[in-house]
Amino acid sequence: MAVVSPSATSRQPLTEFLGGRTRAGDERSLLEVSDIVLRFEGVTAIDTVSFEVGPSELFAIIGPNGAGKTSIFNCLSGVYRPESGAITFAGESLIGRRPHAIAKLGIARTFQNIELFANLTVLDNLMLGRHQHIGYGPAAAMFYAGKARREESRHREVVERIIDFLDIENVRKAPVSMLPFGIQKRVELGRALAMAPRLLLLDEPVAGMNLEEREDMARFILDIKEELEIAIVLVEHDMGLVMDIADRVLAMDFGRQIAIGAPESIQQDREVIRAYLGEQHESRGGES
Repeated sequence: MAVVSPSATSRQPLTEFLGGRTRAGDERSLLEVSDIVLRFEGVTAIDTVSFEVGPSELFAIIGPNGAGKTSIFNCLSGVYRPESGAITFAGESLIGRRPHAIAKLGIARTFQNIELFANLTVLDNLMLGRHQHIGYGPAAAMFYAGKARREESRHREVVERIIDFLDIENVRKAPVSMLPFGIQKRVELGRALAMAPRLLLLDEPVAGMNLEEREDMARFILDIKEELEIAIVLVEHDMGLVMDIADRVLAMDFGRQIAIGAPESIQQDREVIRAYLGEQHESRGGES
């Protein structure tokens, strides 16, 4: 699936709020994962996995079901704590931090299964993503005056620009439960963007979508990386999407890291072919 990013002209204003995080000449890794191990009652979910993600890089993690991809996301977001190894984000250790503390550092996440408030509108769901940036207390909120009113206006502007960025203006006041699945996935992406992250964790963002919806989502993901300069870690089963848009790919199988590199090299890697297609396919390929 070939993906071409649309013109940034009409979307540029959002960078004032969310983009421009990569400093000129700063090529240090934003995220560093070193030899992490995670076990559940003797079952090894992650077995000594290491990788780095640079500023504005789109890094994909692939593998069959049960390979440990979502477990890595849960370690990065503070849901799980690895038994050993290290995870640092912008020089800060993530090990032992609670999910809300990790979110405040600048990491936002979407989920394989949509986790929106179905009875709230699109606008309200995105406003919830601004929660950690609210600086006024309950008293100011009750009377909705002064600082509360000014901050509400500022956060609303950020959300409205995200709505414009994701082309969902026509459903901004619609309850999420009334929207098609593909649009709901886009709203969840918008809520993650509303957190103003430096790193986005996208867990199967095109799962369950039709071809047109997948292509739309791919373009938005590329826009986030290229226009907003936000680093992305992507877990996805759609290999066409991964190979089209990822800068580098980590392939896993049964919790082990079996290959890492550019998409072209991953496609040709014998261990990756074996993990996806099995020993029998590799044997037939060798005979032909």
